[in-house]
Amino acid sequence: MGVPKVNLVEAAELPDYELGDLRLENHFFVAWHFSRWLNSAMHLCATYEVQGVARALFDIAQMQSPTGTLPDDDVQLSRLLRLDIIRWRELRAMDFGPLRGWFRVRCGDRVRLAHPVVIEVLQDALARREERERAAGERAVAMRLKRLREGLRALGVNDRTLDDTVLVERMDKWLLDHVSGQRRVSAYERVLMVARQEGWFGRPAHY
Repeated sequence: MGVPKVNLVEAAELPDYELGDLRLENHFFVAWHFSRWLNSAMHLCATYEVQGVARALFDIAQMQSPTGTLPDDDVQLSRLLRLDIIRWRELRAMDFGPLRGWFRVRCGDRVRLAHPVVIEVLQDALARREERERAAGERAVAMRLKRLREGLRALGVNDRTLDDTVLVERMDKWLLDHVSGQRRVSAYERVLMVARQEGWFGRPAHY
């Protein structure tokens, strides 16, 4: 038999899903800690059939909405696993069944299933993604400033001025705010004119 449906009162008492309405795009990889798995109660006590289904559920949860959750519904779960529903319910009813460790959470107005290890792995994936994006952002800024200096040098700006990081970053910000698309010579000429008009160079000798 499937797990009884949760009524409204019971649903209100459930914890909210820790990761909220998480929807990851281009999400193709999470770390798999094989040592942890091989020493887990699931690996040591469950049948190999159950272990395979449990592992599949970990992966299926990565593609669900919110990311990291599963539907709390036997029909949907059996179809996601491509299992006959009778066999799925037999596996689920085992002491060491494939849903061991999963618990009900609220996802908005829905009740779904979450697992602490899946949440932990997703938190690690999010942290890694943020670090990659930060590093990529820093590299992009460095390349943009490098091209800006090269463009200004081609217009006759001296190295002393180009070594003024505050000035160059200020000019870069102006270009970000006022020039869309690829920066051409005309864009560098415009920002030079603005810099002179606004007195960004300080003393005239800087340019």
